[in-house]
Formats: sequence, structure tokens, C-alpha cells
Amino acid sequence: MTPRDRVKKALTFDSPDRPPRDLWTLPGVPKFRTTELAEMLERYPVDFAEDNGARYGTSERAVPLTGDTGTYVDNWGCVWHVGEPGVAGEVKEFPIKSWSDLASYKPPRELIRNADMSGVAQACESTKKYVRAGTEVRPFERMQFLRGSEQLFMDLAYGDREIYELRDMLHEFYCEELTMWAKTDVDAIQFMDDWGAQHALLISPEMWRSFYKPLYREYAEIIRGSGKDVFFHSDGHIEAIYPDLVEIGVTAVNSQLFCMDIEALADQYKGKITFWGEIDRQYLLPFGTENEVRAGVQRVRKALDDGTGGVIAQCEWGMHDPAENVAAVYDEWLKPLE
Repeated sequence: MTPRDRVKKALTFDSPDRPPRDLWTLPGVPKFRTTELAEMLERYPVDFAEDNGARYGTSERAVPLTGDTGTYVDNWGCVWHVGEPGVAGEVKEFPIKSWSDLASYKPPRELIRNADMSGVAQACESTKKYVRAGTEVRPFERMQFLRGSEQLFMDLAYGDREIYELRDMLHEFYCEELTMWAKTDVDAIQFMDDWGAQHALLISPEMWRSFYKPLYREYAEIIRGSGKDVFFHSDGHIEAIYPDLVEIGVTAVNSQLFCMDIEALADQYKGKITFWGEIDRQYLLPFGTENEVRAGVQRVRKALDDGTGGVIAQCEWGMHDPAENVAAVYDEWLKPLE
């Protein structure tokens, strides 16, 4: 069975030979732990393609990080501060400090306008792996990066006209980006937003459904309308919006299962959506023993893995996580079901 077939069977609940593998790494792993990463990928090859052949245009505002710490400017003009080598950092300087800045702010359309998608068809044709396209699409997070988190929460509470203008400007850009990808040969398109705190959503489910869900629905329609699968990632406790993600047609969701009641999620949504990982990266992967990591995988498998699909063996490798714990994750996914 090819990796692409394996993923497709998992997503359609059609009994793959094993759960597909997917490994994420924080920036410090490929930068400072290259040998360990190469050994991990040789021992446990992933089923997702590393390169989809696309090249976005160059942002007119981006300024790269020089050195291991300091500041950099992203594609949208948001200034990130990096205080520790190997991490993404935090946005500390916001382009839209007041609503007076909104009128002159423009999304980085050069990313799309100057994108080179000519290599995508060849990349898809030349691999037996499943090809998933990453995107810029993250409306809630991008609004935080542009306004600041504290200010955005006040914007949402007050509901001023400008917050809708900002949302709609971003949404237009994201729809254009997804439409660009929808014309390619990739198997899936991915978008994201970190919606959860430790125990609940960062905003009320009612506000999420009225303000953001219509955007997500349109994203899913664009992706599914082109015959591709919809992959969505969100950190934190997002149990409240799981039914909405199922309703709008998300194929696979990556969420922090260990922040929630895994067994309750399985009871309600197993067979309706694919659980794209993950294994606890707050405690188990950085601080747990190998046996504790294995027990965590077994908990997920007992709840979600009956051999028919609907699960992807994914985990995120943090900068300081022991390689032995990451290896234990993938080894445990290979064991026969108990």
C-alpha cells in the first residue's frame, strides 16, 4: 500500500494497513538536531510529502531573523521577538495599532500574485506520498498578530464596524489563496487557528459561530469543491466546536486531545472526522518516561483506533523533547491492537 493510499483509506474509514504517520518539528529540531531527525525519519518514514512544489511570492515587508535570537518581520508586517534559539517567538509589534491604520493597511497580495505553482503537478506526480498544502489561512490568529491579542478581544466584545472590515479583508485574501491551491493537484489543503485555552475556547462558542464559522464554512467549500480533503489544526480545548467542524466538512482535525476528554470525543465523533494526532506535548513528550508515552498512545488507540481508519499517528517534536519519546510514539502505533 502506498503512503498516499494509506492516508486516503484512513480518511475514508477504509481499513488502511496501519495508521499513517505524520511528524511535526518545532524550528529548533531541524536546526540543531539534524542527525536525530534524519535517523527518526529513516526509522519511521512519514506518509506525507515534505515538498509540494509550490513557491509563494516574496513579501515586500518580510525581514528575516539574523542569528538565533532577535526580531524578524513576517509576510504581513508583524514584528516577532525571538528570545530563545529554535522557537518561533511572539508578536510584539502590531501593524494596526489603532483603527486609523486600517484604511492604509493592505494584505500581502504579492504572495499570491507572484506565486509559482508550476512545480506542484510534478511534485504530486513524482511521489507516492500524500501531498498536503500548507497555507497562510488563520483568520483569528492573524487578527491577533495585526491588532494584539488583548486589543482583539476588546474589538470582538465591542463589535465595532472596523473589526468586521478587518475580518472581511483577511477573508477575501484567504479565499483567493485557497482558490489558487484548489486548481492544483495536491491531495489536501490545510488551514489553522489556535482556538483553545487549557479548559475552554478563548471566546464563547456563540461568538465563534456568528463571527468565524461562516469563514470556515467557505474555506471548506472551496477545498471540498475541488475534490480535496480539508485539514484543520487548532491548539487547546476546542471540544465545543467539534460538531461545527464536522458539520462544515473538515476531513481531519489536529487538536490537543489530552486537554480534553478523549473518550468522550471518541463517543461523539469517531467515524465522523479523522483524528489527526496528537500525543500530549505539554507533559508526556517533554517530561514523561518512555512507558508513560506508550501508555498515552495506547489511551488514544483504545478510544479511537479500531483498525478501520479515522486516525493519523501524529506528534510534534519540541526542541528539548527526548528523541526516545518520539520514537516510542511511532513504535507504539505499530503494535497490534489490544
